[in-house]
Amino acid sequence: MNEASQDTGKIARSAGTVSIAVMCSRVLGLVREQAFAALFGAGYAYDSFVVAFRIPNLLRDLFGEGALSSAFVTVFSGYDAKKGEEATWQLANNVLAFFAVLVSLITLCGIVFAEPLIRLLVDSEFAQVPGKVELTRKLTIIMFPFLVFISLSAAVMGMLNTKGRFFVPAMASSFFNLGSIIGGVSLSLLLPRFGYPAIMGMAIGTLIGGFLQLAGQLPSLFKVGFTFRPVIRLDDPGLKRILLLMVPAVIGLSATQINIFINTRFASSCIEGSVSWLNYAFRLVQLPIGVFGVAISIATLPLISRYAANKDMVQLKETFASSLTMAFCLTIPASIGLWILAEPIIKIIFEHGAFSGLDTARTAEALRFYAIGLFAYSSVKIMVPVFFALNDSKLPVIASFLAVGANLLLVSLLIEPYQHKAIAMAISGSMIFNFLFLSIVLYRKVNGYSLSYLGRSVMKIVAASVVMGVWVIVVHGWMHSLFASGIILQIAGLIVVIVSAAMIYGFVLYFLKVKELSFVVDKVKSRIMG
Repeated sequence: MNEASQDTGKIARSAGTVSIAVMCSRVLGLVREQAFAALFGAGYAYDSFVVAFRIPNLLRDLFGEGALSSAFVTVFSGYDAKKGEEATWQLANNVLAFFAVLVSLITLCGIVFAEPLIRLLVDSEFAQVPGKVELTRKLTIIMFPFLVFISLSAAVMGMLNTKGRFFVPAMASSFFNLGSIIGGVSLSLLLPRFGYPAIMGMAIGTLIGGFLQLAGQLPSLFKVGFTFRPVIRLDDPGLKRILLLMVPAVIGLSATQINIFINTRFASSCIEGSVSWLNYAFRLVQLPIGVFGVAISIATLPLISRYAANKDMVQLKETFASSLTMAFCLTIPASIGLWILAEPIIKIIFEHGAFSGLDTARTAEALRFYAIGLFAYSSVKIMVPVFFALNDSKLPVIASFLAVGANLLLVSLLIEPYQHKAIAMAISGSMIFNFLFLSIVLYRKVNGYSLSYLGRSVMKIVAASVVMGVWVIVVHGWMHSLFASGIILQIAGLIVVIVSAAMIYGFVLYFLKVKELSFVVDKVKSRIMG
């Protein structure tokens, strides 16, 4: 077996392991959204929650799971390899203490200035609803300390990944969802008895979940040798390097946050419920993004980094092309499936309690347009780490800000006729633009990669996806009456459609000899036979 095939196997196996953990988290995330849908539907209370949570969540992406995690892993890995265990754990303690203090100060500022931040984020239509800004302010104050837990959790995740522990960190967001579901739902049912809005229970549940995401990783951290000895040394070269590395990452991620800010403001100008419909739809599309794009990215990065360090551009380009093909294999049929089955999927998952048939129809509209950009979302997740492995953080940052411009242009042109659907269209359009820009500049940066290989693979994937799509339309038509029946028959019918479609797609793709799928199938067959 040649090295490229071995790498394809490594990526597939590693991505599979991470996918299991990510899948658990995403499924629990959907259960959490189901709880929101059943208790609050789409409208006043959930709109307020989404806006309130968005503020600390924006900062989490900047200072927590995004910039801090990537910068910390880089420096911590160097210490672990070259400076010994004692210096490594000293750095870890210093980073944890420093960011605990820094993020706590940011949290206090966020609590004090909660209302101005909210008014900056929403349109006047949102603010004109009596009591809506005040409720959002209270929810923001409750949830802001979530930022502290999640930032420290990101640093702990980086330590565990460096020590070769991947499963527990990948499962950490499952701990968050469990805390949010159990704590949030319980308190939502309890608090109204004491005169508080039920949605406050879900806000407190978010705080509980954030604590569990941190606490759930600590036993594994102590097992790999960590001992907590809080110390803050501002002159620590390791801490300085982490802060320096965070700067380009924060700048790059800020483009994403600007996009979110723009889209939240436009959504709040649409009819009440628009913020909720878009959020429910985006939660659904996050499932394939996380399971496919993130998992493949995590599995690919160590190999790409190794080849970049060794200046082995041939293997780097082959591994990248194989990873991108794997992403296309999974996301293109997922997009077609989501477009066709958007309404029955949302009906089964969300249409309970306060979530109405109208909410299902409006959420399905958003989901369909989000699904168009699914391949681009996942591909960018794979491509950006390649630039970082090649020591180039500038081009992804430029691409992110160009995508912001594309998003603003599209949403401005489309918002009047298409309302909330325009936001989903604009996000997908800007992500496709981001993908195309990065593809072109990466092609030039590495002196070309195999476009013929990618082109042939994409043609096979599209052909198999079209066959699968026709099958889904036909079977869904046969079972139309079933989808109007009770919930058990609806679930059974949807499972039959999805499983049969996956089998048809897999068979056609294997018959067309797409290497990435063939390799996985052959491995499974060899294990079963032997």
